[in-house]
Amino acid sequence: MDQGTRMGAEAGYRDPQHTPTREELDRLPGPVLLEFGTPWCGICRALAPKLVALLDAHPDVKHVKVEDGPGQPLGRSYKVRLWPNLVFLRDGVVVRQLARPGLDELDEAFRAVQGRPV
Repeated sequence: MDQGTRMGAEAGYRDPQHTPTREELDRLPGPVLLEFGTPWCGICRALAPKLVALLDAHPDVKHVKVEDGPGQPLGRSYKVRLWPNLVFLRDGVVVRQLARPGLDELDEAFRAVQGRPV
């Protein structure tokens, strides 16, 4: 599990065959941003530089970037329907989940996942 989960922004989407399981994610300690999307999604691509900047500003938040699609079990376990879909976890528990978020929502979610006042 630790191979692709690192501090800062993950460069590309993980192939669905190489994604962590829900159980592995539930066991991750600390703040984690689980990002669902696809490389061809225009909204995902537009959001990417903003996420990179936020992840750089919050280096303690681990980033797991997962390519999603119909029938993919990990995305369905989080009820993902729109991309990009961002799931903020702290110690494996969902703190916030955002679909196609704005910057204010993202700022609040990053503070919330780190246990800071929102």
